[in-house]
This record gives sequence, C-alpha cells and structure tokens, in this order.
Amino acid sequence: MNVAFLSLLMAGQQTAEGGGSQNFLMTLLPFAAIIAIFYFLIIRPQNRKQKETQKMLSALKKGDRVVTVGGIHGTIQSVRESSVIVRVDDNTKIEFSRSAISGVEAAAREDKTEKIESREEKSDDDSAPDESGENAENNQK
Repeated sequence: MNVAFLSLLMAGQQTAEGGGSQNFLMTLLPFAAIIAIFYFLIIRPQNRKQKETQKMLSALKKGDRVVTVGGIHGTIQSVRESSVIVRVDDNTKIEFSRSAISGVEAAAREDKTEKIESREEKSDDDSAPDESGENAENNQK
C-alpha cells in the first residue's frame, strides 16, 4: 500500500516538473467549464426573461387583461408613464406600478371565462324557483 502511494507521489512530481504550462491549463479548465455552465444555465435565461418582461411592460395598453404580482386579476383602464390603473370590479379601480404587473392574460383564456360564465348563467336559470317557490331539484325528489 505504501508503494502505491509513493508511486502516485512520484508521478505527480514528474508531471509538475515537465509540463508547467500544461498543468496550469489543466487547473483552469474545470473553472472555465463551471463559468460556462453558469452562464448558459443561469445568467443567459435570466437576461432573456428580463428582456421579455420589459417588452411586455412597454406594450401594455388599455383593455388588456392583466395579473399583478399579488395575484389580482383585472383590466387596464389607463396607462401612465410609470403606472397603470386596473379595473378589478365594476366600480373598483386600483393604481399599480408597471413593475407590479406579472403578465397579460391570453385572449383564449378570456374566451374560456366567457363560456364558463354563460354555462353558469344557464345552470342558474335551470335551478330557479318555480311557481310553488321550490327549486326544480327539490321537485324531482
């Protein structure tokens, strides 16, 4: 066992004496690989996402359905230089900083919401009280 350890030490000394610049490059190679991995997996995607967010915030316009960072859904009523006014309910308007807008809802999602609301209205009409004052479900029992 001591012989194997001594042979490893001797091999290390021989490579250090013979190839100083090669040993230096081999030492820097793992660090360069780690920096490249960090760049492609962390820094570059983060910069790309930040550019997309800035583009989305600059393209906000009246009538867009938005979601804030806090989870509030609403429609933009007016756009100012550094803020937007969002209508949350019929008579409720809230002013948010542009940076508080996390995303714009897609138009397809808006269509789905309208379809769901129309289905709920139809189902409410079916369960409306009849002439006797009881729900249609109670009459079936």
